[in-house]
Amino acid sequence: MISQPSRHCTVELQALPSRIGQVRRIVSAQLRYWHLDPLIDRAALGVTELLTNVHRHAVPDKLCTVEIELLLDRLTVSVHDNDPRLPEVRDADCSATCGRGLAMVAAFSESWGVRPDGESGKVVWFTLPAASATAVLPACPPYGAAAESPARSFAEVEHAAGTLRNGHAPARSAVAG
Repeated sequence: MISQPSRHCTVELQALPSRIGQVRRIVSAQLRYWHLDPLIDRAALGVTELLTNVHRHAVPDKLCTVEIELLLDRLTVSVHDNDPRLPEVRDADCSATCGRGLAMVAAFSESWGVRPDGESGKVVWFTLPAASATAVLPACPPYGAAAESPARSFAEVEHAAGTLRNGHAPARSAVAG
């Protein structure tokens, strides 16, 4: 029996530079909501590195899904894309301006990995320990209770700010808890 609740958040997006910053802010806000403030910097850095890899390397498109999940004492951040090629950690010179992203993720995470996702995609993920934070998670609203959707609020703010005029599809988020 699971004694602690799980939390899950999903964001779908095109991995474009303007969207990567938005998703980093969404992840940071979600972790604040879950009272996981000590994990924000590492999670935001990791999701930035993984999304940058999708932007730079993924074919046939840049469409991807970011998932963050807190289960018991572990936060898992994963990025699913449509490119079946699996990434490799490179030995990059310390002065290199690229090629160090996965090595950085490996250095600051508890664990990380990559796995095929069907026949035409992959998932790259990393975990962070969250042992002390799970005890203070906010309670989920009762089933059927009306609650404002963070995804809807973000979309409304984004639309009101006029960022949809640049022709990019909006980032979509599905948040449970």
